[in-house]
Amino acid sequence: MAGIKSLAKDTAIYGISSIVGRFLNWLLVPLYTMTFTTAEYGVVTYVYSVVAVVLLILIYGMETGFFRFANHDRWKDPMEVYSTALISLATTSTAFVILVASFLGPVTRWMECAGHESYVMMMAVCVALDAFLALPFSYLRYRKRPYRFAFIRLVNIGVNIGLNLFFILLCPWLMEHAPATVSWFYRPDFGIGYIFLANLLASCVNFFMMIPELRGFPWKFNTALFRELIRYSAPLLILGVAGVMNQTIDKILYPTLAAARGDVLQGLGIYGANYKIAIVMMMFIQAFRFAYEPFIFARSREDGDSGNRAYCDAMKYFCLFCLLIFLGVMFYLDIIKYFISPRYFSGLKVVPVVMLAELFFGVFFNLSVWYKLTDKTIWGAWFSLLGLSVTLALNIILVPRMGYMGCAWAALFSYGSMMVVSYFVGQKKYPIPYQTGRILSYFGIAAVLYVLGMYCLTPWAVPNAIIRFFILAGFVGLIVYREGLPIPGRHKKRA
Repeated sequence: MAGIKSLAKDTAIYGISSIVGRFLNWLLVPLYTMTFTTAEYGVVTYVYSVVAVVLLILIYGMETGFFRFANHDRWKDPMEVYSTALISLATTSTAFVILVASFLGPVTRWMECAGHESYVMMMAVCVALDAFLALPFSYLRYRKRPYRFAFIRLVNIGVNIGLNLFFILLCPWLMEHAPATVSWFYRPDFGIGYIFLANLLASCVNFFMMIPELRGFPWKFNTALFRELIRYSAPLLILGVAGVMNQTIDKILYPTLAAARGDVLQGLGIYGANYKIAIVMMMFIQAFRFAYEPFIFARSREDGDSGNRAYCDAMKYFCLFCLLIFLGVMFYLDIIKYFISPRYFSGLKVVPVVMLAELFFGVFFNLSVWYKLTDKTIWGAWFSLLGLSVTLALNIILVPRMGYMGCAWAALFSYGSMMVVSYFVGQKKYPIPYQTGRILSYFGIAAVLYVLGMYCLTPWAVPNAIIRFFILAGFVGLIVYREGLPIPGRHKKRA
């Protein structure tokens, strides 16, 4: 249980930067949706969908590779692993920026940013910086320094949000009331470009804050180590790219597949804005992922039974928290929806589907422990390619008929298939006695409570909110009772 407490503690600290940070970024969504048209927000959604894929390609699995070899018995010096991986990422990130600059015109047209080459160039530099800095962030996780990790993340987010507010709210006001103060640099027609500029400047701040993690050790490149890193990480690249494409390919393909449904960028903007509502689930999963990889590689050195029990407990409590998040968001969606403009409310129907899809993806990530510990990462690539093929097939079939709802259902079935196949293969290759029956029983209970909370209600909003609160409280009470969890404030009596 001590291992689970440590995992929970690290998840909570990483969650400060992930959950709070994403929540603050989430608060920018109403600003974007009320300032820009649905078509302009569609361009933002499209650009960041492509960026997510490119970022994974530029990292090419080096984060997990670093964790594996820094803890590997064959490589005694973790700083040599760190240095080799850093040099590799620095080289490929620089080459990427040069490549984009060389083909800037065609890339700009492909990115739906025709006439705005600066948008693409800013994001190219930004994604190159973020790819390089992914390893120093991993180094902080390896050194068990979650507080510094969280601090740098929060500073980045604060700078990004501050610059967004400055460019999108303050500068237009100053142009109207005191134009001389900003007219020398501010261009009203730059529009959504200020979203990308704010992101780039925040990434530059991150780079300067990470300088201490880039000094104090010899920069040397071990060719033999690099070959092993690539051999280990290459399947993770396929896994990562396929995984992020499962999250973004629907948005990338939507303009083509929905061409017959009218203004496709408008539909993409509506889908992208409502997708953001499901970010609460994604925030928890991201925080958990930051803590889980160092956890599993550290636990792998323990006895099999002890390690396996920790993995089982982690899976169970992960699912319980995700179910609570799902019910909480759905029960109070009538309030949460006002974080976006009413112009986007037609897409609210995607929220429960997307949240359940993200839950399935989180379970799949938990199941990845077996092939990461056995160095059979190729299996992760196969599972991700399976999910990507399901995503592609269902998007092609459903989007022309259902619009962006087809994207949501495709994501649900994609992650569901990855989760199920990974579970059954894992139980044969590296059996872990997950409490599957108990977890499924909680899913069943949550489904019943969801129906009660959504359909067995009064005509009035306030009583409904109270009913839903007691339903959630009852679910928490059931979990505490069944799992024998300690109740805060209650102490055992002394004998």
